[in-house]
Amino acid sequence: MCSRYTLTSPMEAVRSYFGHLNRPPLMPRYNIAPTQPAVIIRLSAKGERELTLVRWGLIPTWVKDPNSFATLVNARCETAAQKPSFRSALRYRRCLIPADGFYEWTGAKGNKQPHLIRARMPAPAQGTNQRPLLALAGIWEHWMGADGSEMETMAILTTEANRFMAPLHDRMPVMVQSPDFERWLDCKMGRAQDIEDLLKPAPEDLLEEIAVNRDLNNPRNEGPHLQEPVLLL
Repeated sequence: MCSRYTLTSPMEAVRSYFGHLNRPPLMPRYNIAPTQPAVIIRLSAKGERELTLVRWGLIPTWVKDPNSFATLVNARCETAAQKPSFRSALRYRRCLIPADGFYEWTGAKGNKQPHLIRARMPAPAQGTNQRPLLALAGIWEHWMGADGSEMETMAILTTEANRFMAPLHDRMPVMVQSPDFERWLDCKMGRAQDIEDLLKPAPEDLLEEIAVNRDLNNPRNEGPHLQEPVLLL
């Protein structure tokens, strides 16, 4: 499961990696939680990549009252193509969720320790100090109420954990590599089978993990101090 993530990279770094044309303001977010606003990358009606703000927690189009519907934060990639809540979005409304990393927890209830999982820094020979971004695989929906109200929402696709993630959790977000962005976002054919091969765990050497400040446990907390490393005894 992925129930919290972070995006603090500068807008130009996000734009350079994802290739979206618009330039909306982007504030650093250290503790993005379900039901909060989150940015996604999708194709516009003109077929151009755009960055837009939606709510994290997918609301299918057939839901009558969102207030009485359980928040769909994640979608299991193994069954999303068959589930009524996800199958249409997987075929026609795929997106990428920009992230610097995501969080998982260890420990007993009431004494949870958060861990930040992020991309490893590139080798110095590659000439950059910018930590690579992650592109989490997502799906989005456009819900409309009988009273004319509208809401756009998203969910993150998850898969089985790779060997790196397994000690922390048995699931992890699906991550799309940059050469596959166009294929993931292109939904013109409306076929989930076209992207089935992308629904897999991340490469074993992509990620690293650090234990971080327990203030992260409260989804209302924000700020860079949440990612301060802590020493586990």
